[in-house]
Amino acid sequence: MTHPVPEKETTMYPVTTSENPPSGPPPAPVRPPRAWALTGALGGLVGLVGIFTTASLTAPAEQYRADNAGYVAALADRAGYVWAHQVVTVVAIVCLAVFAAGLRRYLGAQEPAGSLVPTLAAGGVGLVLVGLLIGGGISTELFFSLNAAAEYDPDVIAPQLTIYATMAWLWGGIGLTAAAVAVGGFRHGSVSRWFAVFSAVVAVLIAATQLAPVQYISLIPGGIWLVVAGVALAMRPRPGGRP
Repeated sequence: MTHPVPEKETTMYPVTTSENPPSGPPPAPVRPPRAWALTGALGGLVGLVGIFTTASLTAPAEQYRADNAGYVAALADRAGYVWAHQVVTVVAIVCLAVFAAGLRRYLGAQEPAGSLVPTLAAGGVGLVLVGLLIGGGISTELFFSLNAAAEYDPDVIAPQLTIYATMAWLWGGIGLTAAAVAVGGFRHGSVSRWFAVFSAVVAVLIAATQLAPVQYISLIPGGIWLVVAGVALAMRPRPGGRP
């Protein structure tokens, strides 16, 4: 006689996987930082427009180029232009310093390890900062000199005016920045093709100003490149996207 074997009691457990779908809504895409790029565009615009505007300080005295006393006397009541020039250079310095740091970080993420492109691009902007620092720095002395022109030797004030009208215009370093960006774009796709071509053209134009005795004209292509670069980099579509 056989007895029935009782069935074993089994317990059912839910099947789990290591890749359970999220219970909530998908995370929002992370937007790439854009403030540094827009700050660069602002710096280029402020520098380009502001330096041109404050250059009109010497407009009433052009006929006195061979007469320092007459030259300084004609400008004695225009110290406000010098103060404005100082403000312009300070704003441009702050904006371009932020842009240089952001550009180096951005290119460092796009370029292969060990690439010189990020450092050269940021270094070119750094050269412009030096010129702005010197060109704006003379404003303090020149402001007080013009406000008390009768108490100063005009032969001392005239060289200050030369520095004022030259140093802040030297934006040749942007040529190095544009060239580095162009190389990165062509070789490694760090930026889009159109932006690499634009940067290469600007680099050639600025190089031409540096090889001829018109270095101060580099402000024009340099300022334009900063405005375009800032907007293009700010409008890049996604993290790692090409402007």
